[in-house]
This record gives sequence, C-alpha cells and structure tokens, in this order.
Amino acid sequence: MSNGLDEFKKRNVAIVGVGITPSGEHWEKGLRELAIEAGFAAAEDARVRGRDIEMIIVGNMSGGMFVGQEHVAALVADFLGLNPTSAVRVEAACASGGVALRQGYMAVASGLYDLVVVGGVEKMTDVQGKWATSVLSGAMDFEWEAYFGATFPGIYAMMARRYMYEYGLTREQLAEVAVKNHYHGSFNPLAHLRNRITVDQVLNSSLVQTP
Repeated sequence: MSNGLDEFKKRNVAIVGVGITPSGEHWEKGLRELAIEAGFAAAEDARVRGRDIEMIIVGNMSGGMFVGQEHVAALVADFLGLNPTSAVRVEAACASGGVALRQGYMAVASGLYDLVVVGGVEKMTDVQGKWATSVLSGAMDFEWEAYFGATFPGIYAMMARRYMYEYGLTREQLAEVAVKNHYHGSFNPLAHLRNRITVDQVLNSSLVQTP
C-alpha cells in the first residue's frame, strides 16, 4: 500500500536556508518577534526575496492559550511583509515543528510550491506554571488523564517506570540522557543552558516526578 509520498520521490527537495532565535525565556519579546527574528534570518541565509516565498507553515501548539494569539501563520506573514499564496498553522503538540517541516516538504515535493518557509514558535513564559501545565494537558487525553490529575511529567514518569520494569533501565542510565544533552548544549551558543553536569548532580537534583 502506498504511503502517499511515493510519487513525490522524483522531485528533489532541499533546505536552502535556516534561522533560529537563541533559546531562553525572552521576557522582552513576544511570539511574533521570535518568529519574525528567525524568519528574517532564514531568508537572509537562503538569499531569497520575500516576493518569491509562496507558502508559510508555522508549527505552534497553543498560541491561543499561552499568549491569546490564534491564526499565528497569518500574523507572521503580515509582520514579515509577505503575501504568500497560503499561510498555515500546524499543531501536533511537541511534534508541531517536525510536522510543519514534513508539510513543507510535501508542499514542495508535490510540485504545488517551489519556495516554502517553515517555522516553529512557542511562548510559554508569559503565563504561570500552573496555567502552562493545564494548557499542556490538552495534548494528553484531557478527559481520561488530565481530569484525574495526570500531568505531562507524571505521564512520562509512568512510561519511564514501565520501561525500567521491562528492560532493566536504571536511574543512573536515565541520568546520562541529561548529562549528554547538557554536554552538547555547552557547544551551542544559542542554547538556553550551556553548563555541563554530572550523573551525581542529576541524581541529587530537585525531584520533579519520580524517577
């Protein structure tokens, strides 16, 4: 059975430019500023003109709940000074950016568009932690999980516990993930945290949710 992408393989697709904002809390910037900053950087990197951009796809989970902004793709297009044929927002929880990239690939591979801008943006620091937790719960089964008190950290903890039970994973091995992530982040000038940590620091840090 075809996966729907077989006919696209004859047309090559390339990423010709990239732009990114530094990761961080960014109290002085809003959702649009973050998206526009990355958009301008990508266009400059690709050396393309605004009038050549035919479509904009923005990955965003919950701009409406976090900052009161729906219709994010049109907002970005407007403030980038663009008038593309299409401006679309894609929502897929934590995978929103990845799904947006896939949609951009398909738009070009299909032959409908030649130049597509794909971006992902989220602004969560403008709301209190309790509200952010509630909004994120919408990416779970709210009626059968969040309603009974489950949170994202809680759900992930249960998954980790089951994995540990079935495959013998230890807390020390799990801590190595954080150590590895911090290590690679230390080389990235745009990373939010650039400090290296040890397994002992992870195991003795404040507990969010066991394990």
